[in-house]
Amino acid sequence: MNIRFAKLAIASAVLSVAGMATAAEPIKIGVQGPFTGGSSSMGVSMRDGVRLAAEEINKSGGVMGRKLQLVERDDEAKNERGVQIAQELINKEKVAATVGYINTGVSLASQRFFQDAKIPVMNNVATGSIVTQQFKDQPDNYIFRNAAADSIQAPMIVEEAVTRRGFKKVAILADSTNYGQLGREDLEKALTAKGVKPVAVEKFNIKDVDMTAQLLKAKEAGAEVILTYAIGPELAQIANGMTKLGWKVPMVGSWTLSMANFIDNAGPGGEGARMPQTFIQQADTPKRKAFIDAYLKTFKPKNNRIDSPVSAAQGYDSVYLLAAAIKQANSTDGPKIREALENLNTKVEGVVTTYDKPFTKADHEAITANIPVMGEVKSGKVVYAYAEDMKKGGDLRVKDAKAAAPAAKK
Repeated sequence: MNIRFAKLAIASAVLSVAGMATAAEPIKIGVQGPFTGGSSSMGVSMRDGVRLAAEEINKSGGVMGRKLQLVERDDEAKNERGVQIAQELINKEKVAATVGYINTGVSLASQRFFQDAKIPVMNNVATGSIVTQQFKDQPDNYIFRNAAADSIQAPMIVEEAVTRRGFKKVAILADSTNYGQLGREDLEKALTAKGVKPVAVEKFNIKDVDMTAQLLKAKEAGAEVILTYAIGPELAQIANGMTKLGWKVPMVGSWTLSMANFIDNAGPGGEGARMPQTFIQQADTPKRKAFIDAYLKTFKPKNNRIDSPVSAAQGYDSVYLLAAAIKQANSTDGPKIREALENLNTKVEGVVTTYDKPFTKADHEAITANIPVMGEVKSGKVVYAYAEDMKKGGDLRVKDAKAAAPAAKK
């Protein structure tokens, strides 16, 4: 009898240990972005912000008593690579959710697989207006975003150039990617709403190094300002091209004018460029100070400047949003996480904002038009373009679904 009871005790202990092991299995979160190539300053900054958040969450006990395990993949800003990674994260890694996507084209090509698998995606950088609308015709939408969509940014850009600064002759220079061309469309819509027709609309390809032809057309058309939709390396070529031509007009464009590889490669030619920003590397709240200090200490970026502060901040916040949803759902089941995201019952303090009911079933955009401000390149970094915004930098700007484009300021 003693031997029998001993065997039963051993079996029970084995089952108990196995159960504990299962309960303690990490929650896998996919992290996808370009960690090499021309988009890498955004991708690496995003990834590092994600790492920082996951480390903090894990140190505080994880989610449901389980650690977050990041499964990182470099999509190289290539659509086909993004598709391969999406399938790997779903079928091999069995992720509970994924964060990332820097490039709109990669997002649109890849996130359909997560949608089919009913696994939530938190776009934390890709800004194409269509990103969260790709599956709006389906009963449930698994695509969320905590970045400022181009439908917000384009009116801000036009407001800055046309209303605030009074330019009447505008030229648009946009790259040939989905990001560039969808952004161009949003710019043209915003200009039309102001009764302005661009004097030139020019396109170029990724890795182009000579923008002379496009710039000459803009110059000959009398352009007073260049509106841009592209990423850092090519934006720098626009600035450098103007320098070579001896022709300097302001650049106002999408948030990517804040990328380190624009600022550094453009040098003096990039000074004064302005762009919408959800986050500027300034410690104007205790939360932001803690984030910036931790980021600089952990990753030691050159000159204590985050390569892409917006990407880092939004990457960081995206993990906290997902963690809150998983905790509320008390599950890693995709549909339950989606439902929790659409009905978050606790506030999530991020570095961009504090998220209070950031999503609903019909609205998967966490950022509204009242949150971004205009940034400006000055002395090698991005600062607030307007003193009034800097003074209010510590004020909490929360989601307002009724917020329209910023009012004109004299």
